[in-house]
Amino acid sequence: MGIHGLSKVIGDYAPSAIKENEMKTYFGRKVAIDASMSIYQFLIAVRQEGNMLTNADGETTSHLMGMFYRTIRLVENGLKPVYVFDGKPPEMKSDELAKRGQKREEAQKALEKAEEAGETEEVDKFSKRLVRATRQHNDECKQLLKLMGIPYVEAPCEAEAQCAALVKAGKVFAVGTEDMDALTFGTTVLLRHLTFSEARKMPIREFHLDRVLNELGLSQDEFIDMCILLGCDYCDSIRGIGPKRAVDLIKQHRTIEGILKHIDTKKYTVPEDWPYERARSLFQKPDVTDPEELDVN
Repeated sequence: MGIHGLSKVIGDYAPSAIKENEMKTYFGRKVAIDASMSIYQFLIAVRQEGNMLTNADGETTSHLMGMFYRTIRLVENGLKPVYVFDGKPPEMKSDELAKRGQKREEAQKALEKAEEAGETEEVDKFSKRLVRATRQHNDECKQLLKLMGIPYVEAPCEAEAQCAALVKAGKVFAVGTEDMDALTFGTTVLLRHLTFSEARKMPIREFHLDRVLNELGLSQDEFIDMCILLGCDYCDSIRGIGPKRAVDLIKQHRTIEGILKHIDTKKYTVPEDWPYERARSLFQKPDVTDPEELDVN
């Protein structure tokens, strides 16, 4: 999920931080790609007659087809992909994962009703909501990448954090993911739509963190606090504070602590025992493997 509405905030407040390019622009560039996000995209998009692709034994192959052909496309355009797989999710993400589980249960019930009613479009919609990348999908994709000679990294925790660490260490040029929290983790360059199919005809969107911070007039730590206010995977946000208000408040008070001293808590509901400090620390010092220890060639 990443950071709620961050892409739009950057578009509204720091438009010069975004460039749109074709894939060939990145010829010769090494890019760290969020593998789990890519696999999820492939499971959703690579389908036949509304269903995921399967082999003769009925085993799902959409993720393998997607990974194979998109990787070939990247390499043909001169990119050097390094896939990064998620490790164990941080404890702080348990509430978010529980919410996702509840949504899947609701989608399952809605799917069963749609199937009983014979509503084809609704069946397709709710089937996609039940899709998730499993350990087996990940392992199969790792084996495929190994056979293709494409490097991959297993992160100890969040893939976006490990990707960002690779960028900051100069090991790769950018992070390729749809999750905007790669910027919150400190990547200097973020590429969205990198693994989208050519059929979708969407340009790659390139976000530059230094320009984001410059136009917003924020430090990285202040930007992290703003992202927590917008809403992240690790804790709830203050109810009643939308994107514009979040930007205004962080510009005025610079920290969440400063905001809490000045806002009307009757108007804006602060979560009980709000663990924003732990979320901040997770973004500032995430659990990653030292990039110098990783072979990404």
